[in-house]
Amino acid sequence: MANKGQGTLYIISAPSGAGKTSLVKALLESTERIMVSVSHTTRGMRPGEVDGRDYHFTDVETFRSMIADNAFLEHAEVFGNFYGTSRSSALDRMAQGVDVILEIDWQGAQQVRAKMPDAVGIFILPPSREELERRLRERGTDADEVIGRRLAEAVTEMGHYGEFDYLVFNDDFDTALRELRAIVIARRQRAEVQIAAHQGLLDALLA
Repeated sequence: MANKGQGTLYIISAPSGAGKTSLVKALLESTERIMVSVSHTTRGMRPGEVDGRDYHFTDVETFRSMIADNAFLEHAEVFGNFYGTSRSSALDRMAQGVDVILEIDWQGAQQVRAKMPDAVGIFILPPSREELERRLRERGTDADEVIGRRLAEAVTEMGHYGEFDYLVFNDDFDTALRELRAIVIARRQRAEVQIAAHQGLLDALLA
């Protein structure tokens, strides 16, 4: 098999309701050699979840030990539970030529960029505040108070758009997906990536 070169680390963030989860799922289904990093967590496993697929479930003592060993690219405590992205897992897959996606918020993104400045940040935005609220209400799972809180959190989240390399506005889903794929494909065509993947061919062409 030809050397695919080094994979890229992507940070994809978005406010709740922007459509990030659906776009990433469609990206994975339509693009080869790309995956979402599976996070570690100390929270309990929920019905239907599978260890290693949904999360790497671990205990607090092990998680704290991993923090001490600098094993995470980013980690956070949310509602009493710890969540983190394994550094070695991401780097190992990237070394195999696989692009790795981290679906994290702007705070996690800041941690990752401090450790891996070459990570590529993509921020997904809704076309309007009104559309964002409509999507949140369309879920039919949250009370008005919860929706109001999510909207307020979304405004805070969106205020960090300038910290990312690319912005994708999810107005039309298919258009947003094409734009997301275009970023991934363009990154793979960079000269340094292609040289690493095809040095033998390039040498032969110039012999």
